[in-house]
Parts: sequence; structure tokens; C-alpha cells
Amino acid sequence: MSDPSLRGRGAASNPQNRFERLAIVEDPDVVQPDPDAEAAPAPRTEFFRDPSRSAIVRNESPDVPFDASINPYRGCEHGCIYCYARPTHEYLGFSAGLDFETKILVKQEIAALLRAELAAPRWTPKLVAIGGVTDPYQPIERRLRLTRACLEVFREFRNPCSIVTKSGLVARDIDVLQALSRFDATTVYVSVTTLDPALHRVLEPRSSAPHRRLATIEALARAGVPVGVLVAPVIPGLTDHEIPAIVSACARAGARVAHHLLLRLPHAVAPLFEDWLERHFPERRAKVMGRIRAVRDGRVNDPRFHSRMTGHGIFAEQLHALFDLACRRAGLAHDPPPLSTKFFRKPKDSQLALFSSD
Repeated sequence: MSDPSLRGRGAASNPQNRFERLAIVEDPDVVQPDPDAEAAPAPRTEFFRDPSRSAIVRNESPDVPFDASINPYRGCEHGCIYCYARPTHEYLGFSAGLDFETKILVKQEIAALLRAELAAPRWTPKLVAIGGVTDPYQPIERRLRLTRACLEVFREFRNPCSIVTKSGLVARDIDVLQALSRFDATTVYVSVTTLDPALHRVLEPRSSAPHRRLATIEALARAGVPVGVLVAPVIPGLTDHEIPAIVSACARAGARVAHHLLLRLPHAVAPLFEDWLERHFPERRAKVMGRIRAVRDGRVNDPRFHSRMTGHGIFAEQLHALFDLACRRAGLAHDPPPLSTKFFRKPKDSQLALFSSD
């Protein structure tokens, strides 16, 4: 049984930061729980100002289709237990567990920083991914509107951008996305991991429900915004059987393209995920972990380029074949619509910029 005080959270603890030498561990023979004591209050989300002085982060990985990205938030309140970004919180002195989903850093100056970087003489127009690490539409975005402010900067410069999110909040910004679409300058990918509401509640506790993600795809498609589905992560032995249903449902909703990624469990994510399985699906833990090792050459994580996203072996090949078949049946492409930089402009270069509604 999961701790009711942690309802709405993915992780149940804060494992030791791998960069810290010291850790406090309670001795169960000394500290005995009081059965009559009240349950500890559920951890509340805290927000901190991020002091970053740049907006655009460079990427050199050959496994992702972009080399520039922005992330308005560090940490993510969605609480997805499998999130590969959890270990990035350890660079900040936090834990990859509860800290990652309850201690969120916000880049309040990110739109101004982005505008300055796009206006700089050294900037060469290129695709910029929004949310390559943490979700740009997590709950606090509803109030802070940092992602929307960045989209407005991209619209101002007509610089192409691509969004990945599992939140229906992206539909709030359809007006800006439509303006970018007129210049072939945006694509939105809605991440769908499962269609099972019960599984979603414990797997991705504070993200949008599956039915809302499908409604978001439909709203974006109806508005003429290029939209695709990212079936990710595919969890062997737990969600892999849903691939055909997810692809089919997203195609009916209006998705044009589809991609998928296998689960990866870097650093502290592996023990966190295995603990989550033991708490929520103990009868499936051995099967799921066995399948994960089967697609990772006997390990729970494979950090090597060109293989960490795809896996190896017969089970991995079967999953990829199942996905390809589902896409063919649903009429979904693998290649996204091309985005263009030919409409890029620096507002100071145009005397009409102040009067443009685009």
C-alpha cells in the first residue's frame, strides 16, 4: 500500500544525492514508528528563483533531433516516477526523489534572456526545443506563464520551436501557436504513456489525464497547429501492450506523426522506479524489471549513444515492430512536418514590426 500522505506524488522518498558524501539514515532499531502518531503532512511544493543568466541550452547528443533547447522550469511537479530528468536535480544539491517534484526552480527572466539571445548577432536561426528536460506546462505555468512568454518571443522573431508536453494546458496558447504555424515555425508533441486512468494516477500523478491529452491533440489539430504523439516511455511488461490503442486514439484525435521511446532508468531513477513497482504493482515487479533488463543487455540502464533510446534484443525488436505496424494502420508518419527558418526576422530589422499582428 502506498502512504496516503504521499498521494499525488510519484516518489515516496528522497534517496541520497550521488554527489553528497554524507547522508542521514534512521536506524530502524533505534527509531521506532509510533502507531498512534498522526501521519506526517503531505510534502508541499516549493518554488525557488533560478539564477540562470542564459535561456538556450546546447545539446550534443546524437539521440535527439535538436541541438538547442529551453526549459523554463527545473524539477517537475507532474511527479512521473520514470522521469529521466530526475537526476538533474542532484546537480542543485537536491534529491532525485520527492525533491524533484516538490522543489521547483523557475527561470523568471527566461523570456527576456531568450529575446536577447535571438537578437544577438551570433544567433543563427534554428529549431529550439521547449521542454527537452522538464515539462514546460507543469501546473505552476498556469500562474507564471513563462512558457507562453517564450512562445511570444519566438513569434516575434518567427524562430521555429517544438514543444513536448503531457499537459492539456498547452491548448491555452493556441493563439500564439497558430501565428507560428503560419510561418511553418512550430510543432507540438503530446506525450501519451497510457490510456488507463488508474495507472495514470499513480504513474504520472499530477499530469493531465489521458482523455484530456486526446482532447488537447484534437483542439490543436482543429486549430491548424501541427501536432504529433510521443508514446513515451514505453514500459516493457507494463504499458507496451497499449501501443496500438494509443496510436489509434491519437490518430483519430488528429495527430499527424508519432514517435516512441523505450523506458530508461539512469542513476537514482532505477531504485525509485523499482520501489514504485513494489508499492503499486508488486505482482508485476519481477516481470517488468526482467523485461527492462532484457532490452538493456542485462542492465536496467544503457547510457550509450545510439542505443539508450531504442534498446536491444528480441523484445525491443518486437516493440518497435508493433509500433511501426500501429502507425501504418493508423496512417501516422514518423517524420515530422519540416519547420522553416526562412521567415526569421529580428524585429529591429523591420520598420513594420510594431504594426504586425503576426
